[in-house]
Amino acid sequence: MRITKWALAAIPAVILASCGQKKESSSSADDVPKRTVFFDKSGMDTTVKPGDNFFQYASGNWIKKTEIPASQRGWGSFYTLDDDNQKNLHKILEQITQQQNPAGSKEQKVADLYISGMDTVGIEKLGSEPVKPMLAKINAVADYKQLISLVADSYKDGDGFLLGFYVAPDDRISTKNIAHFDQAGLGLPNRDYYFNADSATVKIRAEYVKYIAKLFTLIGTDAAAAAKKADGILKLETLIAKSHLTPTELRDPVKNYNKFAVADLQKQIPDIDLKDAFKRMDLNADTVLVGQPAYFKALDGLLKSQPIDVWKDKATFTALDNASTALSKAFRDANFEFNGKTLSGQKQQRERWKTVIETIDNGIGELLGQLYVEKYFTPEAKERMLALVNNLQSVYKERIEKLDWMSPETKQRALAKLAAFTKKIGYPDKWKTYNDVEINKDTYYKNQESMARHRYKEMIEKAGKTVDKSEWGMTPPTVNAYYNPTFNEIVFPAGILQFPFFDKDADDAINYGAIGAVIGHEMTHGFDDQGRQYDKDGNLKDWWTKQDADKFKSRVGLMIGQYNKFTVLNNLHVNGSLTQGENLADIGGVAIAYQAFKNTPEGKSDKKIDGFTPDQRFFLSFGQVWRIKTRDETMRMRISVDPHSPEMYRVNGPLSNTPEFYKAFDVKPGDKLYRPENERVKVW
Repeated sequence: MRITKWALAAIPAVILASCGQKKESSSSADDVPKRTVFFDKSGMDTTVKPGDNFFQYASGNWIKKTEIPASQRGWGSFYTLDDDNQKNLHKILEQITQQQNPAGSKEQKVADLYISGMDTVGIEKLGSEPVKPMLAKINAVADYKQLISLVADSYKDGDGFLLGFYVAPDDRISTKNIAHFDQAGLGLPNRDYYFNADSATVKIRAEYVKYIAKLFTLIGTDAAAAAKKADGILKLETLIAKSHLTPTELRDPVKNYNKFAVADLQKQIPDIDLKDAFKRMDLNADTVLVGQPAYFKALDGLLKSQPIDVWKDKATFTALDNASTALSKAFRDANFEFNGKTLSGQKQQRERWKTVIETIDNGIGELLGQLYVEKYFTPEAKERMLALVNNLQSVYKERIEKLDWMSPETKQRALAKLAAFTKKIGYPDKWKTYNDVEINKDTYYKNQESMARHRYKEMIEKAGKTVDKSEWGMTPPTVNAYYNPTFNEIVFPAGILQFPFFDKDADDAINYGAIGAVIGHEMTHGFDDQGRQYDKDGNLKDWWTKQDADKFKSRVGLMIGQYNKFTVLNNLHVNGSLTQGENLADIGGVAIAYQAFKNTPEGKSDKKIDGFTPDQRFFLSFGQVWRIKTRDETMRMRISVDPHSPEMYRVNGPLSNTPEFYKAFDVKPGDKLYRPENERVKVW
């Protein structure tokens, strides 16, 4: 997965039961029982030809017998590993909450935040009291100018909205941080949810209106007035949505890079007082980046043309929606009914302790992360992973050197970029301290406010300063990985460096087919449709010859056409343009991992394990690491917003373009995955 200036495009977020770990909380990574089985042969469906549907062949029986837990959006590899990590974090928290922790220590802050979150009796007594100060400020607003002042003030407390503000590297000067402003203002996942006329989307809009109305009734608004407010908010957001770019349009880093002198931007949006807003936000800047100028021009007009009472209703709903998971049960239930059931298809809410762990991870994650790696990630694991990354980087170098479609000039620059990759494994070398965060055992909402103020202060202090490229975009327990184009880095948190992705005792086919493909995937993001536009120093800069760029686009166009034909849920098509970066990374990841695997002793042998050749075992490992079963509601949302293809096509798509797969499983013309050689995608 890639981390971009817009969002962390998530690999399915996930959760299940620990893999037989029954150790007490004093256990460490060295105490974990040694695994001896690395491949689930019983999960295969050998009635399916591997050349027809390899995803089903590798995992069909598992898919048939697996029930998605009621509290989950899906189930499978990422989910189960994430659940294992959650359980390990739970052990840590249960231990440190039973001991005396020095005031201000990482143990005290983590433990007391956990205790405050688990105090549902105290949270229930407060009801909506914690959010009332914000509601009072909104109620006092008299016109749109005061509304913008409130919006600007609220950013410091984590409640800002409408301006899409954050501080991050300047894409064209990656060593310097700059203020960014992006489109915002929507409560539904993206603009299409406001305009699509299919029955599923119409139902979602109807449920969204019910959710908005429910939150208003919970603060004492009568049902009829609440329904009217909800209808007005949907209409306002629909007007806002007209100015939004689509997820596919947001993929273009050049189109979404618009630098303005503040004085020039002010001329385009005269009714948003930028000088006053910036002062309230503690932002000192004379130049800013605006991702989508059309949104801000539209906002400037809508602030005047739409009734202030509707804007105040929207601000009230936004405040309640943002706070709902930290308030009493009625608010949490309302949030779950829409975001959990309607959008994601979950049947019941997650256990409370998992929700609180998520809050800790989001708020003071590197404190919790330190405790996690002390117990569950060894220096030896970090060294083994770095060796694997270096191995794949060497293979990538060989592949670039041998490309038959790229000129020597562009190759030289591509190789320089590859060599410049920063590799982050496991956890940061320098930990955050959160010294200004105040955490108490009985103030869950206030604790979250303190963390939000810290996040804003940490962010705003970066504006105009040199970028600290030692920072991480994910916490150590995260089951994920990413490439960051402005840092030109590949990052693998400790959380993903476990089975089924990696195990020190597994044979090479298993590790290279799983974590090897993940490593190759993240490396390829440096050269996908977005990443290729950034140079070795992380600057948005065209380093390609026109001829090479045209050849790249032609090859990627072939891939887009392939994925556009893939369907789910009664002919709902994958968006090949939206998913092109991840698809290209999947195809490249498999190719690079396979070549690296063939350099190992096992890769060079013909010895069978579990009845399969080394090559077959490599591809089966890749197939099973993507065995995930997803709820229909979640899949429908993913097709609209997620740059990752559904898991079946993350397996079948790349393998249908991989010649070595054809040989390993004797795939021939007539098989459903077979593609003539001239129709196979080969970029990297």
